[in-house]
Amino acid sequence: MGFHCPDCVAEGNRNVRQARTVFGGKVIEKPYVTWTLLGLIAVGFVLQQLMPGIVSDLGMHGYWVYLGGDWYRLIASAFLHGGIFHLLFNGYALFLLGNALERWLGHGRFLALWLLGALSGSALSLLAAPGQLSIGASGAIFALFGAAFVTGRRLGLDMRMILVLLVVNLGITFLVPNISWTAHIGGLVAGFAVGAVFALLPRGRVDHRRRTLVHTSMAAAYAVLLAALLIGGPVLVWPALGLV
Repeated sequence: MGFHCPDCVAEGNRNVRQARTVFGGKVIEKPYVTWTLLGLIAVGFVLQQLMPGIVSDLGMHGYWVYLGGDWYRLIASAFLHGGIFHLLFNGYALFLLGNALERWLGHGRFLALWLLGALSGSALSLLAAPGQLSIGASGAIFALFGAAFVTGRRLGLDMRMILVLLVVNLGITFLVPNISWTAHIGGLVAGFAVGAVFALLPRGRVDHRRRTLVHTSMAAAYAVLLAALLIGGPVLVWPALGLV
């Protein structure tokens, strides 16, 4: 029997190439980000029961965000829900889609997708429905639907069930009252856009470092675009829609 010193083992591990997915993310064993997000929305729902006023304090309301400087509402609202069925639906969708997407994309890319989806839903809500108070992770969930479709197609999987679920949920969005269509559509746009970047760029066989650089740069560019829309959009959009 032999032995290795800890420093020797650590040095050896640094020289071992870590397995990566086709999208450039590290191969993971457990979807920790998905589990953490599920835990956070569960905690948010419990807090709502203990402190009902938290909805008005943290819910997405465009006028309060833009005019009051309550920018935290853009993301905080995604961790609150309008009832147990709202929570269970979004939680179940996050569990199913998150488990697959996080394994395909890796922790970092999946978290970026979720956050950009939630922010995109809030951004469209601010621009098109600033007087509406809304809560829920639906923007992020619709982003997962869009990204799952794009990345699944890239992997050659049969995505007809995802497409059917997406169409059904879009129908519910516009047919059932009191549902924030802005959050759903904003999140879906983010899912298709960011999902396409992660799935299709850069073209060809490239080093994972270059792939990560492209993905990080494009995700950052999308975030900058959202920031520009949030800061300057209301000046142009609200008067055109008669909202001011």
